[in-house]
Parts: sequence; structure tokens; C-alpha cells
Amino acid sequence: MSESASQEEPKPAQENEKEGKERNQEATKVKEPFKSSQTIPDSSASGTSSNVAGAAENKVKSQELNLEEQPKISTYSIKDSRVSKNTVFRKPAKVIFNLDQTAQNSKVEQPWKKNLFERMQARAQAMQQKIIDKENLKKELEKKAEEKLPRDNLAKEWFNTENVTLNTRTYLLDKLLPTLVPGMEKMLMQVEEKKILAEVDIPTKFDPVNHLGEYLMRNNPKYIKDSGMSGYQRVMRDITEDLKIYVPNTTYNRVSKMKENIKQKREQRECINKVKAEVANTRKQALQEQFDEWILDPKGMIPKIVIQNVLHEFFQNPDFQLEACCQQLDIADSMEPRLNKTEFMEFISSHIADFKSEMFEELLKSLCHCADEFREVIKTDMRRQMFAELFLHCDRGKVGFLDRQRTLAVLETFYDQSSKVLRGLLRNPRQWPFVEFGEIDLPEFWGDMDNQKHIYEDFDKALLEMNTLLSEKHASKTQSKILANPEDQHKHDKDRKSTLPQSPPEQQRGTTAEQEPNRTSTNEQEQDKESTGEQELNKESVARQGNFTGSTPEQGSSRERSIAEQGAHRESLLDQGQPRGSIAGQGARRESLLDQERPRGSVAEQGARRESLLDQERPRGSVAEQGARRESVAEQGPHRGSTAEQQPPTETIPEKQEDIDSTSQSIKGSILRESKESREAISCEYTEIPPQEESTEGQIYEEQLFMSPELQEKISGSSRQGHLSETAKKEVQKDKSCEPKSQKIEGKSWSGELLTCNWNTKYAKCEDEEQADLIYGNSKFTDLHSIIRNIQSYKEVKSRSAFNGVSFNLLQFVQLLETFVGEDAPLSVSEALTSFFKKGFVETKEERMSGLKEARQNASRVQRELLLNALFQKWDCDGSGFLDLKEVDELLYTYKEGMEKESMKKAKLHIQFPKPYPGHELRLSPKQFQKYIELVVSELRGNEDEVLESVVEFLMNALGRSHVESLRNCARQKWLHQIQHAAETSGVSLEPVYTETFKALTKDAEAHGDKKISAHISLLEENLLLPDRGNVLLRNVACTLDDAPFVLNRVLYRDMKGISFTVVDEGQPIHVPQVQHHGNIFFWNRSRKKNDQNGSFLALPLQDAYMRIFGVLAVDTLRDPQKINIFLPHEIRFYQGVASVFSTAYHYVHSREHILHVVITGIGWLYNITSSITGITTYFTEPSPAKDSDYVLRNMMVTGHLGLTEIHKNPPIIFRKTCIFRDFLFKCTDSSEVVLASVCGENHIVVPLRERTGEALGVLDVSIGRNKMLLYREFKDLQKMMKVIQVACNEILGELSGETKKNYILEIENMGEVHRAGILFFRVMLKELQECLRLLTSMDFVSLMLYDYDPLAEAKSPDSQSQELEANVKLVQDILRGIILFFHPELELSSDLGNWDQCKLYLNQNLVENICDFDPTAGKLKVNLKLIDEYIRDHSRIEVWKFGNTTIEYLYHWAHICLALMKLNQKKDSAISPPLPSKTDSCVYAKMPGGSLPGKC
Repeated sequence: MSESASQEEPKPAQENEKEGKERNQEATKVKEPFKSSQTIPDSSASGTSSNVAGAAENKVKSQELNLEEQPKISTYSIKDSRVSKNTVFRKPAKVIFNLDQTAQNSKVEQPWKKNLFERMQARAQAMQQKIIDKENLKKELEKKAEEKLPRDNLAKEWFNTENVTLNTRTYLLDKLLPTLVPGMEKMLMQVEEKKILAEVDIPTKFDPVNHLGEYLMRNNPKYIKDSGMSGYQRVMRDITEDLKIYVPNTTYNRVSKMKENIKQKREQRECINKVKAEVANTRKQALQEQFDEWILDPKGMIPKIVIQNVLHEFFQNPDFQLEACCQQLDIADSMEPRLNKTEFMEFISSHIADFKSEMFEELLKSLCHCADEFREVIKTDMRRQMFAELFLHCDRGKVGFLDRQRTLAVLETFYDQSSKVLRGLLRNPRQWPFVEFGEIDLPEFWGDMDNQKHIYEDFDKALLEMNTLLSEKHASKTQSKILANPEDQHKHDKDRKSTLPQSPPEQQRGTTAEQEPNRTSTNEQEQDKESTGEQELNKESVARQGNFTGSTPEQGSSRERSIAEQGAHRESLLDQGQPRGSIAGQGARRESLLDQERPRGSVAEQGARRESLLDQERPRGSVAEQGARRESVAEQGPHRGSTAEQQPPTETIPEKQEDIDSTSQSIKGSILRESKESREAISCEYTEIPPQEESTEGQIYEEQLFMSPELQEKISGSSRQGHLSETAKKEVQKDKSCEPKSQKIEGKSWSGELLTCNWNTKYAKCEDEEQADLIYGNSKFTDLHSIIRNIQSYKEVKSRSAFNGVSFNLLQFVQLLETFVGEDAPLSVSEALTSFFKKGFVETKEERMSGLKEARQNASRVQRELLLNALFQKWDCDGSGFLDLKEVDELLYTYKEGMEKESMKKAKLHIQFPKPYPGHELRLSPKQFQKYIELVVSELRGNEDEVLESVVEFLMNALGRSHVESLRNCARQKWLHQIQHAAETSGVSLEPVYTETFKALTKDAEAHGDKKISAHISLLEENLLLPDRGNVLLRNVACTLDDAPFVLNRVLYRDMKGISFTVVDEGQPIHVPQVQHHGNIFFWNRSRKKNDQNGSFLALPLQDAYMRIFGVLAVDTLRDPQKINIFLPHEIRFYQGVASVFSTAYHYVHSREHILHVVITGIGWLYNITSSITGITTYFTEPSPAKDSDYVLRNMMVTGHLGLTEIHKNPPIIFRKTCIFRDFLFKCTDSSEVVLASVCGENHIVVPLRERTGEALGVLDVSIGRNKMLLYREFKDLQKMMKVIQVACNEILGELSGETKKNYILEIENMGEVHRAGILFFRVMLKELQECLRLLTSMDFVSLMLYDYDPLAEAKSPDSQSQELEANVKLVQDILRGIILFFHPELELSSDLGNWDQCKLYLNQNLVENICDFDPTAGKLKVNLKLIDEYIRDHSRIEVWKFGNTTIEYLYHWAHICLALMKLNQKKDSAISPPLPSKTDSCVYAKMPGGSLPGKC
């Protein structure tokens, strides 16, 4: 090493010597041209131009020489100084041991290389600068010479681009003529000077040819490079350069073309940049105008997170395909960052720089729409803050909750005392969702068909009357038009004859179907636009019709029928104008914001668009009207969308327009006059009014809410009469559009505070954190503080309120009042409710003391759980997940020196411990340990809280744990938590659980055992292929990576070697210290030699909550290089803890999968009996990926309009900060209550799926489109579905935790867990219906037996009544015949089935008992499903509903459920399968098993 270092040191000096020699050689080479140029004689002749050129040339040469000599001197001096300063020092060599030779060489070579590179770089830069200076000087001198020498333009005659002589001319001008022409000129000058031409006869020695030759030789261009040029030569040189460009296939030609292309591209680029700059300026101006549309804080700014949400929603629109732009959005976590107008413009411009004009217009429309939505968000936030302050005012004891029943009583009183107009805004607090499912009796829940009990008062009746009115008007107008044409009169008569025998429901269907031909193209609609007033009234009437969607009497039995048939089932003109697309077009589950709104005008119109005065004077329209609010006249054009996605819009005929206008006005009058229709007049939206008029208008409306209906009618009538002039309305609307948008909401300014993003942080109360802080301040439990901090950090899903049915916390109270008031009500209604609530909500002293006592008990319970969990983890230092009861008793009995031993023994009499295996100790889980300690404390004397603290302190101090054990326990608890965390954040997938399990095993083996392990997990399966080898088998479903080729997906049978089945049978882990000496170990890797089969093997059972074995976790050290490496006791206990946590995580994932299975079944059942639901999205809650953050929602699956459910393999994550405009999902999850919301004109019913603790584990977002609410029949069916799903979820979760035992009722449930989850929805519904049927009396069936049809008796009755009676008789008899065939299948071949008198004999008490005990999946059951199906499915759901008989309602649902279960039982292997997608699929589509359930209404 030292030698190499000494040899390398002198190299820089040698390099300097070589460099000096090179400099000297270079200097001599540079001087040679100047010497040669000086020796060349001057051959210039007499002449003015030649002398001037010679003088100029000499000056150029002299200056050039001076320029070249100066840099040389300077560079030499610099370089010499460097050489003189370079000194070689011998430094002591560094001796480095155990160093790689390559690294050593690189370190040695690095200094001289660096110096060499620096010198070479300096030298190259100096040479380059010298050349540049020389060229610059040359150009400057040439420029001066050109100024002195005049240009001779005579040389331009040589320029000719003729192709024949182009090459020759170019060659001559380039090579010969520049020297020949001056030579000829000088030769002629000599001839003239010597007067040879004048004295021709006189002989002379002058030979012109020799003179010319001598000149050419002396001025050879090869040797004379810098000779002076005359003006003629200079012009000739320029001509030559120009001609070279036109010579094809030459360098000059190619270069010229390249320059031309570059020039064109430069011009194009400049043009594009100019256009881009103009577009950017135009866009900035548009954004500046759009900024004024937003409501601003007092400083004139907008929260940045709001604009980020707007962009996020726009980029997420599937129609635009801009998902990649979302990655650039780093959405803020708070409302603090704000944007002024300039920052607003720059921020948006930075994200849309590459947008085309069409996309920018779409963005502007989205921004305008979101600006309106943001006003609604602020209004909702104001209302919620108002209700939060009300809660704090009513919670005088500061206990954090209010009594639920008292709250509902106050709401009921307010609702009853309100006028009918106000009740049209409010929601009935006596109905769901205010009343829970468990509070409704089964007969009322399943058999109540009273439309008056809707959440909106008289909703169905007002809907039907308005629909009938519009249908009759349209039919009469169509008939008059047809009769006016004689050719069509005959066809009309035929049609009328064919429709005469129709029943009233069929007539309604026919009337609706007639509307379908009245559609025209979009272009025709543009040509038929009417005046502003007509469009305004048309918009109002159409919006009112939008509420009637789904009110048709009957529809088909499948959602897969064509869109034209779907249009016939909806009477709404709004749905005809904006129909759903084709089946292919419905692949996108959500329409874009643009498709949900009418198109907006230009940028200038968007900045100035406003509502008409008509909308300002009248109350807010229905929810369907909200989608078209705040639009100018120019914005009411044809609807967007291609014909492939939408049906043609409705034709706007002037006569039909007038019909709609008159109908609309008559409807408004009838609604205000009739109390039962008053809701339609108020379910409206309030427009913005100027600040000086806003307070007065609000006071007037508030007075209207509480005044008498007669006075309201007069006021509304006078207001209608004031708007009959179409021209006046047009002018007023035009003036209104020019007004600036108000910065106030109903006369109130926005404070700038928005609690949508941080509502939980301000108002949510976490009892765990408060009690943990109290424990941290208690010095008794210092040893438990770190453990409690870890426990608190592991609780990641926070800020969710548990619904207990007894009281409301602040979030639940605010959400309840917001649901009660609704989104359409103005703030004055909320203020009236607040003042009424303050007066009406009065708590007695006893109730207040009871609340305080309950709060203290809750705090004590939480503190007790924290202490005992921390104590358990400290005791269980190995992370096994259990404690030995004998060890616990031994330590407990030493409490107070054994004085409380007898009292503690009494506690064992009140607790049921799990039965231990023979010969094994009794183990306590954390819950059992907590319960046991609480029972022991209850037996001791003194205050329970003080005694508990004393016992915990005693046990904590008695447990001696070293620092190493504490650190090991902390690490293991973290690894165990990561397994459960993987299950909770997996999106219902087991792969992350397997990964984290093996990571925990590997990390612990390396950190605490110094081992290299292999592991695999095998699960029990039923052996169907080879039952001779055992009823069950073990299949390896996961393993460590190195063992995958040998272990994964392999099967172990009972007749094979191995101890795994012994572990399954005994339920205890088995440790084999040395597998090579055991003799009964099965090696999966057959290629391993026997000498290499050294190591330890550990097999642990996997048990569920009922201590049943479902698999084996195996760990070995065969890959460890040490021959003998056994597992220590603390390692075995930790592996037992890993097996326990894995079992919990495994069943957690499967429980979520079963819940999804139940939800799919329930959604399929609901879709087959309703038509107004446009989509259902299912979400699950998960911990947030970021620490100390809020929870997130996983979009698990989406069900479209056709009932096809798309289940995602990688479900997208939804964060709260991205849902400012769609926060209803998080409102539902936070409060665990039902939320009714309207976003972008689309109404949602969001229902929580609750855990057994009352917290929301997920939500179901039911979208009903632009309908304000479902019909009562559909609303009740939605309640039935949600109740059954919730009951099934409770059963699944109870079985997961072991709180409830598995209840197998139907025979098909024994087929397995997957089959059971697939039919659980139907089983729960079947049991509830059987309970309802048990409550029926004999008279209920007797009334059905009396239904018979006598044609002679009914001959005198009107045709409509006769047809209705005949239909009802057929309904009753067919359903009862179908029920009888379930229990008497032999009647299908008998004539008794057709004789109603004979069928009556089978309607007895035994029939009811058989129905209540019937198992449709029994193996011995044989019935004719096809015949029963013919009797039942001929009758639609609405027909049964209209009949209004509770017994028929029960039997109808019971029969359909039995048919569905029977069909599932027949094809159980193919119809029931896990709903989740496979590893290779990105998503999977599923439909309800047994999808042919009841027909649509």
C-alpha cells in the first residue's frame, strides 16, 4: 500500500513538464503563419481600389497579430506561475487493513485525475475563448473594410438559378473566378498602362498570358488565405454563397433547408405561444370573473381546500378521464390556507395549463355549480353551529348527552303546532329514521300500508293528484290535435276502442306511454324555444313533475328491460327530458356535474347569471327544481349529452307549453288551497336577494310559515297574478342576471369559519383520551403509562359516535335536528326551532342527577378498562394473549397478606370459565381477565373504584419485569397490532394479513431468538374428492417466500405423515426440538437430503371464538444454519399470541365478506320490487393510512340502476378532506344515524350499518335521483331491507366475537359459512314474517275466504268497480292457492285446486302452523315451483299494496322468500359463491342470487 502511494505522488510534476513542452511547440506553430505571410511579396498593382484594399488588409493583419500574441503571453505567464507554485510533497502513506483493492485504487487515483481534469478544462476554455475572440475581431475588421470599400454590384449578374448550368456556375464562382477576375483586371490594367493595344505594331516583351499566369500562381488560394478582396469579389462571394443553396444534394442545400424548417417551426412556435398567451389571459379573465361568484370570508378570500375539492371532483369525473391530475393535488388538512383573487386564478391555472377550450368550459361550469353548492354548504354549517350551541345550552349538567325520548317529544310538539305549509318542509319525527326499527312492532312494520304515515305529509296523494292532472291535460290536448286531422281520426278511434276495457292502472300506463312518441331531436327543441316566461313556468311545472317519478301503478318484473319501457314507467316530464342512457351508457355509475345540470352560457353569462324574479318571489321548488336553479334564459337550452347516452329530449310545442303553464298555475292554486297538498308549495329553494331587502323578505316568509292557510292562499294568489306578463318577466330576469351576487346568506354574512373539515376536533368528545390523561396524572400507575399510550395509539378508528337508543351526544343531536328541518328550509325555521326547543326542553333535577351519575359510571368504566388492559399486557410480557388462571390466583391471594382470599374465591362462583382440555391449565383471555378482576373487586369491601385502583396497584408492583422484558413486550405488541391493522385496512382481503403474520414471526425470530425460520398456514377443508383418506384435509394457503415452490397449495391428508392433525385433534401446540429424530414429520421439500433435515418444528392450532380448530400455523428452523436451534418458551408463547391474533384478523375479514354477501342479497331483493332507486353504494370504515388522523371510507361496491353490482378488488379510499361537498357520508358515520341529503340535484338516503356497540362499521348510500322522496310503499320496502341487513350483521358480528352462538335454523345453513351468508338475509326475513303470521287470528283468514266474484251480482255495478273487484278476487285466490301448494303438492293434478270452495277447506289453523314451521330448504321437500310461481308472480307488488290487506301482504312476501330459498337450494353450488373478486380480476359483477323475485311496481 505504501509503495503504490509513493509512486503515484510525483505524477503531477511530470505532467507539468510535458505540458510545458506542448506549450512551446504550440507557440512555434502559431508563429509560423505570420512569418510566411510577411515573406510573401506584395503584388498589388497601381489602382485606387487595390491600394485601399491592401492598406485595409495590412491593418487587419497587424491587429490580428497583436491579438494573437497577447493571449499567449498572458497564458504563458499564468501557466508558468502555476508550475512555479506546484511543489511535490511526500506525505506519509496511509495503511488501511481489510480494504477492497478496487476501492483502494480509486482513492489513490482520485487526486491526480482531479488535477488533470481541472487543467484540461482551463486549457480548453482558454483555447475556445481565443478562437471566439479571433472570430469576433475578424468580423469586426471585415465590417470596417466593407464600409471603406464600395460594393460592386456588377457581380450580381452571375446569379442565375438555371438547373443546367447551376453546378458549373457555382464551381467557377467558388474555385476560379474569385482569383481569375482580379487577375484579368490587373492584366488589362498593365496592358492599358503600357499602351500595348495602341501600339500594336511595336514589339514588346510583355506577355499577357504569362502575366496572368504569374498572378494566378502568386495568389493561389491554397497558400494565400487572407488576401484582400475588392468590392466586386465581395459581391461575388455573396452570390456564390447564395447559389450554393440551390445546388441539390450538397451540404449548403441541406443546411438551407434545415434553416428554413427551423425558421418555420420558430414562427409556428411563436404563433402558438402567442395564442397560448392570449388563451391564458382570456382564461385568467374568466377565472377572475368567476371568483366573484363565490361567497368570501371577511378578508375577501376563499379557503384553499374548497377549491381543491372542486378540482378533485372535476378530475374524478369518469367522462373527462383526468384521474392522473388528482395526483398533483395535495389537499390541505385544514381551512387555514386561503386564496385571494390573484392566488385563486394562479392556483387553478397551474393545474389546467394543458386543458383544451372545451375542457376549460366544462371546468368553468363546474366552478359555477360548486360556487352555488358552497353557499348551501355554508348555510348548512350555520345551521349545524346553531344546533350545536342549542345542545350546549340544553346540556346544563355538562354531561355530554341529552335524553333521546325527550328530544323526540319536543320535535313532535313543534311538528304538531306548525302550520301545514311548514310541515311540508319538516319531516315527521314519529316515523323512521327518527324511530328505530326495534321500536316498531312487527305487525306495524311489516303490515302497515297507511300512506299517511310517510315521512312527508300526504306525499303519495299529492304526487298522484298532480300526475293525474298533467296526464289528463296532455291527453286532452293530444286528442284535440289528432281530431283536427281527418286522416288520423280513424286511427285514433281504433286506439280508443282498444283502450276502453283497460283498468284505471292500465289507463295511466297508456297515458304515460303516449308521451313517448312526442319526443323530438335536440335540434328541433332548439328551434322551438319559447319566451322566457314560458320557459320559466315550464321549468317550474317540470320540476314539480320530477317528484312523481315512480308513481306508475305497475311495471315489469325485471330491471333489464329497455330504456323505452323504463320511460313508460315514469310519468315525470323531467325524466323524459333527461332520461337514463342505454345499458352501455350506464356503465358510468354517476353522471357528471354537467349532465346533472342544464348547460350554462358563455363566460360572461356565467359571471352574471342569476335567478328570475319569479323564483325570488315564490318559495323554493322541489328537489328536482334545484338541479335547474340559478340559471339564466340562455342556459335553458337543450340538454347536453350524445344520443348514444340519452334519449331525445321532450318536444316543446307552443300549445303544449301553454298547457303546461296553465296546469302549473292551477296546481299551485290547488296546493295552496288544499291542506293535504300544502307540502308542494313549500318544498322550494330560496334565491338570493339584495342585502337591503333580505331581512324584510325573511321576516315576511317567517310570518307566512306560521300564519293561517287562508291568508297564505290569498298572498300566494296575489303573487301569482303579479307575474302573468311574459314580457315583464323576461325584462325582470334580464335585469336580475346583471346584478352582482350577494355575499350574504338570507341576510347573514359568513364569518369565514367552516367546521365541515374539523367538526369532530371541535365538538367530538373522546372519553378514552380524557380518562387516559387522568391516569397519566396519577403517580400510582407510572409503570402502566407507556403501555396505555401504546393502547391509545392503536385505537385508530376514532370520532365515531355509538348509537345507544337512550341518549344523544352533540353530533347525534345536531344530525337529528338537521334531518328534521331538512335542507330546503330557510335559516329562519331553524331559529324558530331553536327558540322553541330552549323553552320546551326542560330537565328535572332528578334527571340531571341521573345524567351526572351515568356520566360518572361511563367514565369509571372506561378508566377501568384502560387499567385492566394495561395490566394484562404487562403481565403477558410474551404477547401470548392469555394468562394462566392458577398463576393469577396465586398472586391475587397474597393481596393484603391473604386476608381477602375467601372473598376472592366467591367471585369464581359468578363467572363461567371456558372448559379446559384434559390435563391442561385454564387460560384467561383479556376480556375474561377483566371480568374476573371486576368480580373479585365487587366481593371486596369498600368503594369499588378505590378497591380496583388498590388491586391494580398491588398486581402492578408484584409483577417483576426487567427492562429487557418490557422492551420485548413492547415490540411484540406492535407486531401483533400490525396483523390486526392489516385486516382492518385490507379492503376485505386476506393477503395483507398473511404478509404481516409472517413478518411478525420473522422479525421476532431474528430479534429475540437469533434464528432463521420458515412458516406456513394450513386451513381445514372438507375432503370431497378423496373421502377415503379422511373427511377433512389441510391445505397450505400461505407460506414464507422461500418455501412457496414446495409448500404453497399442497394438501396434507390424515393418512400421511405429520403431527398437524394431532394438533387439530388435541387443540394444543406441539414442539418437536429435533425433527431428524422424531420419525413422524412430513417434509414438503423432497429434494432436501436427510443430513440437512436438522432443526425444530412447532405446530400451533388456529381457533375461532368458540375454541373450534380451523387450521394450523407451523414454524420451523430447517433453513437455519445452526444444526441445533430449538424454540424457547417465551418464543412459543409469542407464537401462540400470533396464532390468536391471526385467527381474530382472519375472522374479521370473513365477517366483512359475509356482510357484503348479505348486502348484495338485500339490494337484489329491493331492486326487484322498487324502481325509483337509481343506485346503491356500499362503504366500509377503515383506519386512515396516516397516523393520528381521521378514519376513511372504502368504496366496496356499487349497484347501478339495472341491479348489477360492481365489487372492487382494490376499493378506492375516500378521505373526509375531499368531501366538503359530499360530507353526508361522514355525517352518517360520525353520528351513526340516517342522513337525508341532496347533492348536485341528486337526493340520497344514507343509512349506517352498525356494529354491536352501536358505532357505524359502514354506510349504504341509496340514491333516488331527482325524486324528493320515495313513495311510501318503496320507502317501507327500503326500511325492511335495512332492518333485515342490520339483524343479519348483528348475528354475524356476534358470532365473530363469540357473544352469541351460531343459530342454524334452515337445513341449507349446514352447508358451510359461504352458503349460510348467501341465504342469511332471506332466513332473517322469513323468521320475521313467520312471527307476524303467528300473531294473526282466525278472523283474518275468514275474511279472505269470503272473497269471491259473482258476475250476476256485479252486473249492476260500474265497470271500474267490477274490474277492481275481479282483480282483487283473483289476487286473493291465486296467492292462497300458491300457499296451499307448498304443503299439498298433490293438488296440482287434482280438480280441487281450481274449485275455490274446495280450496277453502285447506285454510285452517294447521296451515298457519305449517307456515310458521316451514323450512323451504329441507331435503325431503318436493313441490312444483313452476306452478306456484305462476300463481304468485302474476301479481305485482303494487297490486298487493293497493289491495291493502295485511294477511295478503305477509303471505305474498313469505311466498316469494320461500321460492327464492328453494331455487337457491337447487343450485347452491353455482348460485352461492363468495362475492369478492379473484386475484386476477380488478372487479367482479354480481346479481342477487335467485334474481327472479317479486316484479317491479
